[in-house]
Amino acid sequence: MSDHDNKKSRRKFLKNVGAGLGALSLSGAGAIAGNKITEAPGGKVKVLTAEGKLVEVSRDALKDVKRVTNEKRETAREGLPNRKFIMVIDLAKCANARKCIDACQEGHMLPKTHEWIQLYSIQEAEHTAPYWMPRPCFHCDNPLCVSVCPVGATYKRDDGIVLVDSNRCIGCKFCMTGCPYSARSFHWKDPEAEVPEDHVYDPELNIPPVEGTVGKCVFCADKLRNNELPRCVSACPMGALYFGDMVEDAITNGQETLRFSRVMEEKHGYRYMEELGTHPSVYYLPPVDRLFDYDSGMEGLSEQDKKRYKKTGPRGKKK
Repeated sequence: MSDHDNKKSRRKFLKNVGAGLGALSLSGAGAIAGNKITEAPGGKVKVLTAEGKLVEVSRDALKDVKRVTNEKRETAREGLPNRKFIMVIDLAKCANARKCIDACQEGHMLPKTHEWIQLYSIQEAEHTAPYWMPRPCFHCDNPLCVSVCPVGATYKRDDGIVLVDSNRCIGCKFCMTGCPYSARSFHWKDPEAEVPEDHVYDPELNIPPVEGTVGKCVFCADKLRNNELPRCVSACPMGALYFGDMVEDAITNGQETLRFSRVMEEKHGYRYMEELGTHPSVYYLPPVDRLFDYDSGMEGLSEQDKKRYKKTGPRGKKK
C-alpha cells in the first residue's frame, strides 16, 4: 500500500476508530500491543493487520516496530513560550491591494480559489460609505473549531495560535461547521506546486495542502519561530496589517512599532462579532480618516472579483 493510500485510508472516519491497533506492516505485525499472536502450523503465526485482516506470517519475519515521530509536529504543538500573539488590522489603510492574499497563497501552495485571508467589501448601512475588510482566521481564545474536532487534528497552543495537523485530519468538516467566521477551507485536491523530496511536514507551515483535509490561516507560525512577521503583514504595501505580542504590549507592521494597549484606547479598537464569546486574537481599528478611496480597490481586479464585490450589501452580506 502506498503512502498516499495510507493517508486516505486514515481519513475514513470509521477506520480511524480502529487506529489504536497501531500502524502495522507484515514485517512488524508483532508490535500490536494487547493483541494475541496465535501459533499456526509450520512455524507461522496468525496476526491482525491494521486493516483488520487475519493473516499468517513466519515468526522469523516478526520484529518490533519503533514509533517514528516527526519532531516538527511535536514542536508545533508546544508553541513559543511566554507569548500571546495578536493581529491588528487598520481598516482606514486597506485599499484591497490583495498582496496579503497573494503572499499567503504562494507561501502555502494554495490555489487561487483558496484564500486563507479573505478581503470583503463592507457597508454598514444603506447610506454609509463602503470600505475594505481583510479577514484571516481569528485564532480565538475560545475556538469552537477545536472543541468539535473528533480526532484532535486542530488544536490551540499556549501562545494563542490555532493550528491544523494535516496528518491527523480526516476531512469530516466539523471544524468548518463550527467556525462562525467561515475561516476554513476544504482541500479538494493535492497542490499543483511541486513539493521538494526532502520536505518534512510541519504544521506551523502546513504545506503541502493534502487532498481531503481542511486548511486555514496559521499566522505563519513558521515565520514567528524565526522572529519574522507573517507573510501577509510583510506583503501589505499600505501597512494596514500589524502583528505583535500582547505580553510585550507591542505591534508592528514592519514600518512602525506601536504600543498595543495605547492604540486600542486611542483609536477605539474592537473585535469582530464580539458577542459570540469566541475571544478572537484579531483586532480592528475603525475605518475613519481613510487613506484610500474605496473605488481604487476595484482597479486591477478580474471581472469575476468585481462582480463578487458589487453583489455585497450592508456588513458584506449577499444582496
